[in-house]
Amino acid sequence: MRFSRRTPHGMFEKLILVGLGNPGARYESTRHNMGFLVADALARKRGLDWKRGARSYHRCECEIASTRVLLIKPQTYMNLSGEAVLELRESRPFQNRELLVVVDDIALPLGALRLRTQGSDGGHNGLRSIIEEMETTRFARLRLGVGPVPPGLDPADFVLDSFPEDDLDTVRRMVRAAVRCIEFVVTEGYSRAMSRFNTVPDNTDHADEGTTQ
Repeated sequence: MRFSRRTPHGMFEKLILVGLGNPGARYESTRHNMGFLVADALARKRGLDWKRGARSYHRCECEIASTRVLLIKPQTYMNLSGEAVLELRESRPFQNRELLVVVDDIALPLGALRLRTQGSDGGHNGLRSIIEEMETTRFARLRLGVGPVPPGLDPADFVLDSFPEDDLDTVRRMVRAAVRCIEFVVTEGYSRAMSRFNTVPDNTDHADEGTTQ
């Protein structure tokens, strides 16, 4: 599948990056806010400040390899994320192929990345909302592993809890790798990014390099 058209210095003319999470200090460091953490990390790396883009999202914008990259953090809470994406598309139209959503995934081990150009919601409420509002599953998503869920624990409680101290180094490495993956998507495309960044973590510094193991 030809997912995007190459521009003179990158794979896209524009890319809409939507990091999913829940707004408010209560949720800042929870597993369910991995999308926000990645969007914030990319914004810091590029020296960007978040602005209120509309009623339902915050935004900032930069250029990577001649590609305009618009970063979005929905402020609707997770299960209504699609409302923010739809509101954005109505004010700043984009094609489905120009959308990349960043989410947490309890089915992946902590530290793992999985990039796909389309697919189901996988039980994730934020993805489900976007699929319902956009009426398509044909948009890219970058999943960040936060699992597994301990036996006997409700997954809903697990994702709304903060990472224990022992996991924070792995989380930081995963966020840095996710930022590099997004930048790599812009310059090299999805196929090469999937080959390089879809990893099984070994919890060493080597995992931070985003190489296939």
